[in-house]
Amino acid sequence: MTMAAICVDAGTTMIKAVGYGEDGAELVVERENTTVRHPVPGHAEQDPGEVWQAVVRGVRRVAGRLDAPVSHLALTAQGDGSWLVDAAGAPTGPAILWNDGRAGAIVERWARDGVLDAAFRVNGSLTFAGLPNAILTWLREHDPDRLARSAASLTCGGWIFARLTGELAADESDGSAPFMDIRERRYSGELLRMYDLEWARPLLPDLRGDDRRSAPLTASAARELGLPEGTPVVLAPYDVAATAIGVGAVGAGQACTILGTTLCTEIVLDEPQLDADPSGLTVALGGRYLRAFPTLAGGQVVDWACRMLGLGEDPAALSALADRCPRGADGLVFLPYLSPAGERAPFLDARARGSFLGLSIDHDREHLARAVLEGLCLVIRDCLAASGARPVELRVSGGGSASPSWLRMLAGVAGVPVVRTADAEAGARGAFLVAAVATGRAASEQEAADDYIRPGDVFAPDPADVAHYAGAYEAFLTVRSTAAAAWPTLAALRGGPA
Repeated sequence: MTMAAICVDAGTTMIKAVGYGEDGAELVVERENTTVRHPVPGHAEQDPGEVWQAVVRGVRRVAGRLDAPVSHLALTAQGDGSWLVDAAGAPTGPAILWNDGRAGAIVERWARDGVLDAAFRVNGSLTFAGLPNAILTWLREHDPDRLARSAASLTCGGWIFARLTGELAADESDGSAPFMDIRERRYSGELLRMYDLEWARPLLPDLRGDDRRSAPLTASAARELGLPEGTPVVLAPYDVAATAIGVGAVGAGQACTILGTTLCTEIVLDEPQLDADPSGLTVALGGRYLRAFPTLAGGQVVDWACRMLGLGEDPAALSALADRCPRGADGLVFLPYLSPAGERAPFLDARARGSFLGLSIDHDREHLARAVLEGLCLVIRDCLAASGARPVELRVSGGGSASPSWLRMLAGVAGVPVVRTADAEAGARGAFLVAAVATGRAASEQEAADDYIRPGDVFAPDPADVAHYAGAYEAFLTVRSTAAAAWPTLAALRGGPA
C-alpha cells in the first residue's frame, strides 16, 4: 500500500506542516502563523497552547489533502528557550523564547567571572540570554513560584513531542547547549556547578539520540489530529540542525545559512572545536557536530526595513529597491543588530544595537535598502570567518532564499556559489530525512539526502562583487568596532547597565 508522511517544522513565527509522498515528493504545504508576545521590553514569549493548536490545524489540513494513509509524523522546531511544564506536562506559564533578553545581566556577570569561557571548553557553545541556564537563573531570582510548580524545562520541539506522545524528552541537538558535555553526549555535572544550577538537574529532560527518536501517538493526540492512535512520531533535531540536513549539508566541511527569523550560518564538523575562540553554538548531530552561528536578528530586520521604507510586508519590494542602487550603497554602512537582546553570534553583547553610518542627504530609499541587505550578508561572512571553515559552496534556505537578487549579493559577499534546493520547506525536509533513517527507509542521512533532495538553483559569485566585498567586509568590521564603543553609553541612555 502506498503511504505518506507528515513533517512539522514549528518555527518562531510560523508553523509549517508538509505532506510527503512515499517517493519523497513534497505534496502539500500548510502554514499557520503564531504570535510572539513582548509583555515587557526585552522579553519574548509564546503561549504553548496556541503553538499546539497551530500544529493541530496544520496537520489536520495536510492529512485531509493527502490521498494515502499517513505512515508516520516527524517533528522539528525552534530551539533554545525554556518551555516549563509540570509533572502532567501542562505549561506552568508562557514559553520564554530563544530571543528573550531578560537574563542579559546574568550572562554579563558570568562573562566577567570567566564562566562563559570555561564552559565553552566543555560544551562548545557560548551562553546567551535565551538559553535555559540563563532563563532558569533569572526565574530563580524573580519567579521562584513558577519553578516550584515546574517539573521539566523543555524546548518547543520537546513540548510538541510531549503533546503527541506523552513523553518528556529532548533530542541531543536541543540538549547540546548549555548543559551537555559535547564529547560525551550527556549532561555535565561540571557545567551545572559552573552555573550554580545543580538544583535544576531534575528539570532537564531525557536526552534522545538516533537510537530513540520514535514514540507512538497517544489516543488523545490522535483524536485531535485525526490520525490513527499509535502512529509513529519521530523527534528530529531542532530546526537549525534539521535545516542543515534538509539542504544536504551532512558531510564534514559543508556549510549552509538559514535566511529566516535568525540568520544561522552552520558548518558540519567531525569533531567539536573546543579550543576555538568562544562563539556560536556546537550542536550534536548524529555522529558529527554542527558549528552554528545563529544571530538574534535576521528576517525581522528585513520586515523592519520594509515598514520603515513604506514597502508594507513585501520583502521582494525591498530587494527590487536595493537593485536600483550600486554595490556599496555609496558608502552607507548598516549594522543590523536590531534585536532588543543585542547579539549572540558570532560575538556576544547584549548591548549591541544597529545603526546606519555614513548617512548624508545624498542617500535615498534605495541606498537604505541596499545597505540593509549588504549588512545582513556581511554578518553571514563574519560568521563564516569565525568558523575558520573554507567551504566550496553555501547552501541556503528560509524565506530570504526566495530572493534571487539577495542570493546573488550573498554569493559576492561570501565569495562562493550559493545553492538553494527545490524544496519549499528545508526544515521539514530535514525532519523527513531523519525519519527515513529512524523508520528504516534509509541507512544513513547521507543516503537519504542523496535519494530525496532535489537540486535547485546555483548563484555563482560575480568576480567584481567578490573583489568589492572583500574590502567592504574589512570596512564593516572597522565601523562596527567604532560603533561598539558607544553601545555602553546608549545602554545607559535606555536605562540599562552601561
